[in-house]
Amino acid sequence: MKISEEEVNHVAHLSKLSFSDQERTGFAATLTKIVDMVELLNEVDTTGVPVTTTMADHKTVIREDVAAAGDNRDDLFKNVPQSENYYIKVPAILDDGGDA
Repeated sequence: MKISEEEVNHVAHLSKLSFSDQERTGFAATLTKIVDMVELLNEVDTTGVPVTTTMADHKTVIREDVAAAGDNRDDLFKNVPQSENYYIKVPAILDDGGDA
C-alpha cells in the first residue's frame, strides 16, 4: 500500500508539524515500506493457531486504595524550574507560545 506525500502532509498538518519536500518524500517512502512489511504478515498460515489476546500469564494486580498524607510541598517544588505561588510555570502552547 503506497503512502502518498499528500497523506504525509495531511497527518503532519493534523500534528502541527511541517516538513520540507525532501523530508515529506522520505517519510512517504519509509511509511510505505513499513506498511508493506506489516502486510506480509497476512501471508503467514495461522490455521490451527489459537487466538492470543495477551502474552502475560499474570492478571493485573490492583493495590488497595488507601488515603495517605501528601508529601512536603516545598520538597516537591525543589526541582521545578519556574513556579509562582506553588503553581508550576510552563510556556504557553496556544497562539505564538509566548509567556501567558
